[in-house]
Amino acid sequence: MGKSAVAWELFTGLPAAGYIDIDQVGMCFPEIPSDPGRTLLQGRILGRAVANFAAAGAGCLIVSGCIDSRRGIHTEYLTRAALTVLRMRCDQPELRRRLEARARPGEQRESALRDAEVLDRGSLDYPVLDTTGRTVAEVLRTVRDRWPDQPVRQPGPWPDPPRTPGEILWLCGTTAVGKSMIGWEVADRSRRAGHITGFVDLQQIGFLHPATGHDAGHHRLKAANLAAVWADFHGYGARRLVVVGPVEHHSQVLRYLRTLPAATVRLYRLHAGPDQLAERIRQRGLGGGPPIAGDELRGRPAVVLARAREAAVAQAAALESADIGDVRIDTDGRTVEDVADEISKRRGW
Repeated sequence: MGKSAVAWELFTGLPAAGYIDIDQVGMCFPEIPSDPGRTLLQGRILGRAVANFAAAGAGCLIVSGCIDSRRGIHTEYLTRAALTVLRMRCDQPELRRRLEARARPGEQRESALRDAEVLDRGSLDYPVLDTTGRTVAEVLRTVRDRWPDQPVRQPGPWPDPPRTPGEILWLCGTTAVGKSMIGWEVADRSRRAGHITGFVDLQQIGFLHPATGHDAGHHRLKAANLAAVWADFHGYGARRLVVVGPVEHHSQVLRYLRTLPAATVRLYRLHAGPDQLAERIRQRGLGGGPPIAGDELRGRPAVVLARAREAAVAQAAALESADIGDVRIDTDGRTVEDVADEISKRRGW
């Protein structure tokens, strides 16, 4: 129904705003019977993330995603937030067309349609915006009128990070080297082997506008949110976590390690040569890879992709020079499955 697209556009236009897609803080598999849809897990993590975004100086946090169609939002975990809710809906035929356009598998599509019907027939007392027949731009104008600007907060104090043990496998590397796809495959293999396993993309838990000079990559915020996610994944039963996301300096790596003092963290740096990076960036520009918020390559013009290619090649060289990571993995000429297989075997996963 355009939740993520509208929420992202709203976020980019608001000063001192943060953004989270709720699905990105609930990727711990398989589900457990007591929490179908993982909405309780997501609610607990969101409550921790609210405190972290506030500490980073966010005046508001934009959240997009599905909710429990019968219970609604788990407000018991949002005691530090003044909550504003807007439920977006559209008619079933149009919703079906939108889901089919996204190539959702049949089972997921039918489940989403059933949940939407439950919400429409239910008694949840949330304001509703009907998006049937409306474009993202039209919906955004309506939503923006309801959302006042929030002032920048004074950063801090930061909550104490939880001390959570377990194994964390972190894949870093330059843009388009394959971190997300390889990391997802490693996590999926661990899950299929019978281990409750989490997955986190650091970029997706660190969106804050605008960037601040003292922490341009928002690594303090990302580290705090990573520790929060891992604490609740661990409580969910996970003992393994796959993390994907870039770092450029050893000082940034140390920030994450200090926030995860009880965990065993192993950092794998994926590397690719200039020709491979150029081709992968070209594929991303054409729509390859998972559609995620903040993707700076998907659908972009050739001139933007050319600049991205130059930056990625330079960053790969800098990471080589700095010798970032515990293990270097060359990905040139290799499939996702091949690289994931090497990493899984190295970790005994």
